[in-house]
Amino acid sequence: MALQSSGAISLNNVNVELGNSGTAYITMGSAAVRDLFGVASGAISLSDGYGASSFTSSDRAIIAGGDGSLNNMDYYTISSTSNSSDFGNLTVGRSSLAGCASATRGCFAGGRGGAGTTDVIDYITIATTGNATDFGNMTSIKEWQQGQVNSSTRGVFAGSNLSSIDYITIASTGNASDFGDQSVWHFFSAGTSSDTRGVWGGGAVSGNTPTNIIDYITIASTGNATDFGDLTVARKQNGALSSETRGIWAGGELSYAYRDEIDYITIASTGNATDFGNLLGIIRGAAGASNGTRGTLNGGRLSNVIQYITIASTGNATDFGDLLQNMEIGVGISGDF
Repeated sequence: MALQSSGAISLNNVNVELGNSGTAYITMGSAAVRDLFGVASGAISLSDGYGASSFTSSDRAIIAGGDGSLNNMDYYTISSTSNSSDFGNLTVGRSSLAGCASATRGCFAGGRGGAGTTDVIDYITIATTGNATDFGNMTSIKEWQQGQVNSSTRGVFAGSNLSSIDYITIASTGNASDFGDQSVWHFFSAGTSSDTRGVWGGGAVSGNTPTNIIDYITIASTGNATDFGDLTVARKQNGALSSETRGIWAGGELSYAYRDEIDYITIASTGNATDFGNLLGIIRGAAGASNGTRGTLNGGRLSNVIQYITIASTGNATDFGDLLQNMEIGVGISGDF
């Protein structure tokens, strides 16, 4: 939403754009109004607010797909706590899909649906609700909870039923290109990233055996992944999220038992993960999202629960709200993370 670009603007309009009640107390010189209008000091008028928007793409989480060939997309504001709302639908309902996002566009790639596996890539405009549009295709059909990482311009997908890694340029449309290969083939993995480095953790190796492997790549280049270290516990179908400095993995499955551990790493370094805390309960297949400060874990096996953590600290997860329905092995995105 944004303020109108012409005509009369009222303080009621400004309040609503800021997420307040229309009748809440507000003054033109307040920090919130100055930030919205982009006028740091001095004289300020309502006409300075033409076209101003309080929307921040990095603060919107979009959670898509899931087991049962779900095509739904939910969304919510990460910095608040609430239940999700309906965003629209994917072009193909599926689970085990990958996702990535820039500040303006989100993409969803591959997965498994009612008609089998797919190589479809969809895209959306993060600020606008509505159905997804066709973007192109992956280099091959990929499923099994592909771990995604991304910079502000490039999305990279790995950890599927093939060891190959694909990438796309988020701002354009077209088919994916080959990036390289994982250091060890591990599927059902989950990815975290800064704007420079992408890191995949956990998953399963040949024979569907859970692993604690962590791999990394430099997103702007192409090439094979390199060993980073190990998670605290081997597991597959874990959720993941990140800030610019710290990567987080949570939950998962080991030997048919679900997990509640949360691990973290410093993305710019290499080494083993460290214990962060615990989820609200044992879960696998949760989808992660982040605004850089707060991380959310969404759904999981037979669950619609959203839970959150503060990424820069350590501790247990807290209840955030609920998704519109149970969602396992879906995917989460938010602008730039």
